[in-house]
Order: sequence, then C-alpha cells, then structure tokens
Amino acid sequence: MNRTALAALPPAVTVDTVLIGQVRPFGPKGVPSGIGKLPLAGPVPVAALGLSGDGQGDPKHHGGPEKALHHYAYDHYPAWRAELEEISTQAGTVLSAPGAFGENLSTTGLTEADVCIGDRFRLGTALVEVSQARQPCWKLNHRFGHAGMSRAVQQSLRTGWYYRVLEEGELRVGDALTLVSRPYPDWSLSRLLRVLYVDRLDYAALAGMAELPPLAESWRKLARQRVARHEVEDMEKRLAGG
Repeated sequence: MNRTALAALPPAVTVDTVLIGQVRPFGPKGVPSGIGKLPLAGPVPVAALGLSGDGQGDPKHHGGPEKALHHYAYDHYPAWRAELEEISTQAGTVLSAPGAFGENLSTTGLTEADVCIGDRFRLGTALVEVSQARQPCWKLNHRFGHAGMSRAVQQSLRTGWYYRVLEEGELRVGDALTLVSRPYPDWSLSRLLRVLYVDRLDYAALAGMAELPPLAESWRKLARQRVARHEVEDMEKRLAGG
C-alpha cells in the first residue's frame, strides 16, 4: 500500500446516490438501452455483474464484469450546466439530478484526478477495483439533446469510470466509499485519459498503459495496437453512431 498516495485522498467519500435502470427503447431508432437510471432508497446487492436490477441494452459494449459499476462525479455537473446552458434545454433537465450520464454511483469529492487504475475501494460491504475510464458513445448525444455531447465528454476528460467487483456485498445511499489500496499511483485516470484522447501517440506512455495488470484488457489491446500500427483507431462510429 502506498501511504503517501492514500493520504492524498480523504478517508472516505459518501455515496450520495445509487441508481439502476431497466432496458427500454431509446433514441430516435428505439434501440434497447439502460442509460435512463433512477435512484434507489433501500439496500441493493452488489454482484459480479453490477447492481441487482440494473440492465444494459447492449451487452457487447456495456456492462459485464469489467464494467460492473459506473461512477460519475457529481462535482462535474455545475460545469456541464454552464457549458450546455445555451446549447440544449434538454441538457438542463437531464442535469437537474444525478444519473444524467447513466451512472450507478454519484459522489462529491472524488474525480478522475483523484482516482487511479487498480484502486481498490470498500463500497458498502463490497470490494471493488477501478478497471477503466469511460469511452463516451453516441447515446449521450440523444440523452442530452446535443449532437456533440459524446465528443464534448471525451474532450473534457470528465468521463467517469468503471469498477469490477472483487467481493460481492450490499450497498445503500449514505455508505462510505473507502480507498483501501493503490498499487499504481502514477496512473491516475486523468493521465490515462490524456494518453487516450490528447497525447494519442505517446508511445512510451502507451507501452506503459499496455502493461497495467488491473486495466481492462480491451484498453491494453488498444494501446498495443496504436504502438504497432503507429496510428489512432477510428472513433467516429462510437461518437456519432451508425
């Protein structure tokens, strides 16, 4: 355990909102999606595939053990409201409460700058590990009524992140999210996102990224491919949709 790194965070933050969503038709084409999530008041089981009752309409790209829980910092909401105020009235409605980004967990006091790949947190009685940041997709464009929203989230580096579940347990609003270990203090999510979206062909950083054991294999593969091909993958379909 890196005590210096642990000291950089408060002993714990409080889980302010816990959300789950059922799969429903979404967007102009009515594609199945669980992005619309609602807050829970009572306890909810935390299982290997996420919160009990939470659904994903596209299991190829959402959910699964490497994306069991999605965490988004409520700290970012004021900036989004200010930036989108004159662009989309729908965005103002969506941003009126946690859940705008399809997150399962909402907290204040913890952002991408504070969290590292491989961080392990005690979440209620469960134990979770940071597996990857989020790669925003076109569904955010429809969610916010702004055709450039997925791109704006990517460029802002305010993407949120995912956990894998190492020990199943139970969670309720007001429970603590407590950092218990940090094996890779040099790899904050902010740094990871800069490698992915800003300094896209920093080969040394990509090589380091590819060797991070807790990082989801899909991200490690992406890093290896950039190094091998000397080019950045096409992101347009993910950002704009088919």
